[in-house]
Amino acid sequence: MGTRILGMVLAGGQGTRLSPLTQRRSKPAVPFGSKFRIIDFALNNFINSGIYSVYVLTQFKAQSLTEHIQRGWRFGSVLLSDYFITLVPAQMYLYEELGPVWYRGTADAIYQNMHLVENHRPEHLAIFSGDHIYKMNVAHMLEQHEAQRADITIAAYPTPVADAHRFGIMQVDERGRVTEFQEKPKNPKSIPGRPDTALASMGNYIFRSKVLAELLEIDAKTEGSQHDFGKDVLPRALRDGYHIHAYDFAKNPIPGQSGPNTYWRDVGTLDAYHEASMDLVSVNPEFDIFNAEWPLRTGSEFSPPAKFVHESGERVGRALNSMVAGGCIISGGVVRESILFRRARVNSYASVQRSVIFDEVDIGRHAQVKNAIIDKGVRVPPNTKVGFDLEADRARGFTVTESGIVVVPKGYRFE
Repeated sequence: MGTRILGMVLAGGQGTRLSPLTQRRSKPAVPFGSKFRIIDFALNNFINSGIYSVYVLTQFKAQSLTEHIQRGWRFGSVLLSDYFITLVPAQMYLYEELGPVWYRGTADAIYQNMHLVENHRPEHLAIFSGDHIYKMNVAHMLEQHEAQRADITIAAYPTPVADAHRFGIMQVDERGRVTEFQEKPKNPKSIPGRPDTALASMGNYIFRSKVLAELLEIDAKTEGSQHDFGKDVLPRALRDGYHIHAYDFAKNPIPGQSGPNTYWRDVGTLDAYHEASMDLVSVNPEFDIFNAEWPLRTGSEFSPPAKFVHESGERVGRALNSMVAGGCIISGGVVRESILFRRARVNSYASVQRSVIFDEVDIGRHAQVKNAIIDKGVRVPPNTKVGFDLEADRARGFTVTESGIVVVPKGYRFE
C-alpha cells in the first residue's frame, strides 16, 4: 500500500553568498532566530501539515546539518515505516556515460533518489527547498493540487519586478493555470494590471509521482540540460502540455494566525539574513514564532535559563527588544534589537546593538558591537569595537556587506 504524499527537502545548497557563515556549514544549517537552524522551518511546515514521511537530501558541508537532524528530529524510539525524517547524502549515482557524479541540479538530486520514492509508492511528492524562512500549511496546497487535478502545483509569491530576476517567474490564466514559466529572466513579465509586481515561484512543488518520474527520466537523457526544475523540467512540462497550477501562498491558512500568510524570506545573502533576523525583534513581528497552534520545533539542547545580573549605576544587565536564548548571561551589559544564541555572554559596560550573536560568543568588558553577525565561539576582547569603523573591520579581514553589516567568522581570534 502506498502513502498519499512523500516529502523531500532539498538541503544541499552551498550558500556561497552567505559566506563566511557557510564556510564550514551548508546554508540550511545556518543558525537563525536564537535557537533554530534554517532547515527547521521547512521541516516544521511538513510536520505541522501532517506529512511525516520526509527525506532530507544533503550534499555540501553537511556534517553540522547531519548532526542537527540526527539529534533533534526523531519520532521517539518507536520505528514506524511511515513516520521518519531521514538524511540522504549524495549517493554518487553511476551514470553509464558519466560514471559516478554528484547531484547535477535540483532535478537530478530527486532523480538519483527515485528508488526511495518507488519504495513508498506515494500518489504525490512534495519537493521543498530547505533554505527559506516561512510558515506554510502544505496540506492546504495539496488539497488545491488535488481539487484542480493538477499534474504539478507551484507555490507562488508576488514579488517586486525589480527583484524578480532572482526567481522563476510565472504567468497564469484566470483559473490559476500556469501559461508561461521563465527561470530568472532578465526582463521579467509583471502580473497583468500590476506593472510593479511579478509572480515568483517559491521553489516549492507538489508533483503527481507518475508525472515526476516521466519528466525526470526524459530530463536525465536530455543533452545540454542543467537538470534543474526551474531551468529545465518545468518549462518542458509546460511545452508538453502537463497541467501546472499556481498556488497562491497568500491564501495559505496557518492555524492560530489571523490575516494573510505573506512572510517568505530567501535569506540567501548576508544583508537578507540580517534583515530577517531584525524582523524577529520588532515589536509586532510579521513572522510570529510564538504561535502555539503552529509550534516550531528544533534540536533540543539542555541549557540553563538566561541570566541578567548587576544593577548598579551604568552597570545594569538588560536586553531591550531582543531575543535571548538559554544559557546566556547578560552581566552588566546592554543588548538592544539583537538576537543572542545559546550561552552567549555580554560582560559589564559592553553594548550590543542590532546584531546577531551566535553560540558561545563572549563580548568583553566595555566592548561595543553594532550591525554585526558574530559566528560561534568568538571572543571579542575588552574595549574592542565592531561595526563602528568599517575600514578597520575590513582590515581585520571581516566581510562587510553593502549595507554595512560586519561579519566575524567562526574561529576568528582578535589580536
